[in-house]
Amino acid sequence: MDINRLDLNLLRVFDAVYRHRSVSRAAEELGLSQPAASQAVTRLRLLLGNALFERVHGGVRPTPRAERLALVVREALAALEVGLGEAQAFDPRAARQVFRIHLSDIGEARFLPALMAALRQRAPGIRIETLPLPMADIADALDRGTLDAAIGFLPGVLSTERSVLLQDHYCVLLRSQHPLLQKGKSSRPGIKALRQLEFVAVRSHSETLRILEALELTDRIRLSAAHFLAVPSIVSQTDLAVVMPHEIAAGFVRGGGYALLDAGLPDHRFAVSLHWSRRFAQEPAKVWLRACIEELFRQPAAA
Repeated sequence: MDINRLDLNLLRVFDAVYRHRSVSRAAEELGLSQPAASQAVTRLRLLLGNALFERVHGGVRPTPRAERLALVVREALAALEVGLGEAQAFDPRAARQVFRIHLSDIGEARFLPALMAALRQRAPGIRIETLPLPMADIADALDRGTLDAAIGFLPGVLSTERSVLLQDHYCVLLRSQHPLLQKGKSSRPGIKALRQLEFVAVRSHSETLRILEALELTDRIRLSAAHFLAVPSIVSQTDLAVVMPHEIAAGFVRGGGYALLDAGLPDHRFAVSLHWSRRFAQEPAKVWLRACIEELFRQPAAA
């Protein structure tokens, strides 16, 4: 292909379609009409002699050629953005950018309320999309630009830059009128007391299941749920208990109707971190986003 015939805007459209797997969502991000975005993809197809994207239910799927091209295009666009004048500064009040963040369901509940309140004041035109991914896919998504940041306890995400936001630990949440509490048991029960409980296990958070396995309590699991956020309402109406992060559980306790057991669970302490790609470490918009997140959520280090 003759590079002199290549329009840089075609690569921007290609990159957006690749990340979104959708021409319409790519057009929305770039401020184009859907026909204009489709025409740009068609022009690039003709230049490269490849279909690039195949229609599938709910969007498009990249061809193998597009998969190989995507990383090169993302690297080139990132280099240009940093090198050109428009990438020298980021004005949050004027920005109309979309940031994509990996958060679990419980992470959304913990971080999004304060983040969205802050963005309304500081950057009213910015949009946030959460994009929860399997842990094995997060580092690659950050490097490809599919994600701008990832927040959580992500021990399997290794090849990224990261900043610890807070330290937390797992505890046991149950309803305040639970029979175990009515017996006058301590808030720090031993394993024998825990064996009197029946549990909800949450499949999307494998660490909680690992703790139950380590305590040999898997035979006490009566419900396996997909996500955390439905669990407190189940706990409030049953005698089931759930292992969950203390920061989240304490919020339910403050609202009334729940109690916590700090049971000294095995390997129960963990760090919640902000992760990002080294490739985009200096991109001004992402630098601003990370600084905002750290200002809002980073807890002082323990003395």
